[in-house]
Amino acid sequence: MSREPNVIYVGRKPPMNYVLGILTSFSGSNAKVTLKARGQAITTAVDAVEITRHRSMKDLSIGKIAMGTEEMPLREGENRARMVSTMEITLILQ
Repeated sequence: MSREPNVIYVGRKPPMNYVLGILTSFSGSNAKVTLKARGQAITTAVDAVEITRHRSMKDLSIGKIAMGTEEMPLREGENRARMVSTMEITLILQ
């Protein structure tokens, strides 16, 4: 989990791992959970949200979707910065 409360950072794991994280976050007294992803992990985040909404929690709704772009620092051998897409999906339990 992350240091921020109610935030799940999505990476390279399969979507079902994040579905479990969402369900675990809502099992407490949380009414709101945010998934944060960037780059290719955005598709995994969307998949995890849709799996959770359609299979497990029918009363779950999407509160807010925020999209943006981050400039990544130079890596060895690169001569210019890379721009990477970001997305935050906030889920609300009704």
